[in-house]
Amino acid sequence: MLQTISKKQARLVVGLMSGTSVDGIDAALVRISPEKVELLHFENTPFPESVREKIFDLFTPEKATIDKVGYMQVLLGELYARAALRVIRNAGLTRDMVDIIGCHGQTIWHAPDWQSQDGIPVHYTVQIGDGAVIAQRTGILTVSDFRVADLAAGGNGAPLVPFTEYALYRRASETVLLQNIGGIGNMTVLPASATPEMVFAFDTGPGNMIMDAVISSLSGGAVNYDAGGEMAAKGQVNGALLNELMQDRYYARPLPKTTGREMFGVQYTSRIISRAGEMGISGEDLMATVTDLTAWSIEDAYLRYVLPRYKADVLIVGGGGSYNAELMRVLHSRFAEHGVLVRTQEEIGMNSDAKEAVAFAMLADCCVLEQPNTLPSVTGASSPVIMGKISLPYGKGDLSDAEL
Repeated sequence: MLQTISKKQARLVVGLMSGTSVDGIDAALVRISPEKVELLHFENTPFPESVREKIFDLFTPEKATIDKVGYMQVLLGELYARAALRVIRNAGLTRDMVDIIGCHGQTIWHAPDWQSQDGIPVHYTVQIGDGAVIAQRTGILTVSDFRVADLAAGGNGAPLVPFTEYALYRRASETVLLQNIGGIGNMTVLPASATPEMVFAFDTGPGNMIMDAVISSLSGGAVNYDAGGEMAAKGQVNGALLNELMQDRYYARPLPKTTGREMFGVQYTSRIISRAGEMGISGEDLMATVTDLTAWSIEDAYLRYVLPRYKADVLIVGGGGSYNAELMRVLHSRFAEHGVLVRTQEEIGMNSDAKEAVAFAMLADCCVLEQPNTLPSVTGASSPVIMGKISLPYGKGDLSDAEL
């Protein structure tokens, strides 16, 4: 099967992604050839609320018991399989026409810092959603659990998308910043006429994560995100609280660096909400402040890590944060001072929602072709590696169209 797929001039690949915001499963059907990466169809399948709540429980180590992790490992495999088959069907294709599924999985814990509790230094990451389940249910070769190979080579296991961004977005005469704003914000730096070794990337800090948690708390769980930044737009930034939040040690850490919910998640946000209460800050002002924190963290990252080396021409924003009009307004204002244009993926003819799912389709394709699919300059690994674990199906797939 592997040899047959690798000999094809063009391959059909489904990329699957669910991020730290746990909104749902992004599924992108992509045609990949040496000349072109073409998005054929994309859709998002929201998680059932009960599943979303169970996933959030796994972000807290005290709640993430082995029975819960094991259950969700298989359940997510089932949900990913269904999402893959739906995007194939809705594109007007059949599963036997598709060569590969690439599934990032759901990150529940990411610990890139080295630990030596038992005398041997290790670092680790945990993404769940079993690739064997996806392969068996769909009948399609599946590549999953990408990050551990980079960790094994000494890297941070993140960020991984810059490998594909280099292929798709680099320009000969402009330095491009690619800013994804999901639960966590991450920036990729593509210098003008960059070679792979010149690319670097890192997590800038919280993206939507704190904003989402704050509005969820303020609304008693009735609202999961500040649609369009409407609540933030009604408030005023509290400079004192913003200054306190800007002191977090993460922002000044040297590169390469990566972070996640374990640093900026529930416990962190609870402290912010408590502090806002002590300071008598209104809900609208708190939303304005944490929205500005995300914008500031992106600007700070540019000034701290990029500008000393490269003057950027454009910042291209993707992810759910690109739909937050107030956040985008603040980003435009902050970057205008530095002569950097701010654009969204849609404004340059790309698809913000599909971007990461497309990336994991490309990473999976490289894995099957036995080609390295990392940038060590980005992750800090000692060498390039081939990321991904391959699960081979037997038969045509157990899931019927009626079950979708």
